[in-house]
This record gives sequence, structure tokens and C-alpha cells, in this order.
Amino acid sequence: MNIVESTIEKLDDPFGILSGDRYEIFLSLVIDEEDELYSEHGIKLKLIYVVEDDKTKIAQYDFIENTTGRIFDFALEEEEEEEIKDYCQQLIEQL
Repeated sequence: MNIVESTIEKLDDPFGILSGDRYEIFLSLVIDEEDELYSEHGIKLKLIYVVEDDKTKIAQYDFIENTTGRIFDFALEEEEEEEIKDYCQQLIEQL
């Protein structure tokens, strides 16, 4: 899985209910054809990334097929999740 493009948007909390900052991040992925997540239509990862004090986490994520919007029920492996968190942290630092 390789990230080829990303977008990030800080989510507003107009009522101040949630603590910390939340970001909606879309990552366009290149998936190996032999991977069961592969789709000829392309795959993106939509996630909510939370920064609270000095802690960060991925609060939620979905793998989505680009052209159909179909959601795939797959989980990130521990190593992949760490790579994604590192990538997201770099995106936030560039804001």
C-alpha cells in the first residue's frame, strides 16, 4: 500500500463538545493487484485523526472504492496503522 495523494481538513466543533482537534483526511492509495483490498477503480482511505494535548490517534477509518463509493470492511494491520499515523502527523505539521 502506497500513498499517492492526500487531502486534509480541520473539522470545526462549533459547540465545543469534543476535546482536542479533529481532522478529516483522505489518502489515495495504490494497492498491489494481489492484495485482497485491490480494486481496478482505485481505493482511498478516509479517516478521522485526533490530536489532543500531546496524544494522537486514528479515531475512525474506512477504505472506499473511488468510483463507486463502496466501503470495504478491512482493518489496517498494526504496522500499516503506525505508518498512516506518521503520515497524518506530517500532514498536520505542514498546515
